[in-house]
Amino acid sequence: MAFKGVLFDFSGTLFRIESTASWLRGTLAGSGLALPDDEVARLVVALDRAGALPGGSPRLGAVGVPEHLVELWGRRDESAELHRAAYTGLARTVALPDPALVDALYERHRTPEAWRPYADAREVLRGLRTLGVRVGVVSNIGWDLRPVFDAHGLAPYVDAYVLSYEHAVQKPDARLFALACDGLGVAPRDTLMVGDDRGADGGAAVLGCAVHFVDHLPVDRRPDALRAVLGLVGGAGAR
Repeated sequence: MAFKGVLFDFSGTLFRIESTASWLRGTLAGSGLALPDDEVARLVVALDRAGALPGGSPRLGAVGVPEHLVELWGRRDESAELHRAAYTGLARTVALPDPALVDALYERHRTPEAWRPYADAREVLRGLRTLGVRVGVVSNIGWDLRPVFDAHGLAPYVDAYVLSYEHAVQKPDARLFALACDGLGVAPRDTLMVGDDRGADGGAAVLGCAVHFVDHLPVDRRPDALRAVLGLVGGAGAR
């Protein structure tokens, strides 16, 4: 079938966060701190293992969620406060040289320069606009990602944003996808959801949306996975 609307996830689908090394180095530079290379390398590994970088992996780091953060982690995308508390809580499990780095790291990941669009994102979003297909972004997140789209020149191709923290509802709850379909003015049966997380993004299927998945990979390892969306919109089917 041909679709009238397409919903996209944000992190791992249209955009990818910088590497943990780049995240830490950028934060250190912005804080005016200089550390030996071996100390930076140690901290990168520790932050990675802790899962402290939002969007850095489709799963939490190797050590899992500490017991005192488990309940908070499960609700982290329901508000800006919960999101910040969850990720700064993970960062605090790492022995950082300055406690102020915890908040500095969190602020860094919210900046447009910390994110890169996938190579084919602009082509696909522009193609959908040319076809007259409405586009929405549905994200489990704790901050306003609109400036990221604006800074990278993709905002003109998005008709609606539905962000979990603005509605206190997280994917896979069907209510979030329903809000997005309403925002586009498109019925769920005429909508395709594109995401990288089968558990979260797959919730759109409950509402009646078709769902298509891409792999959560670094930008340089996924040059053209989004292009399939243009074929799906033309009626090639979805998985």
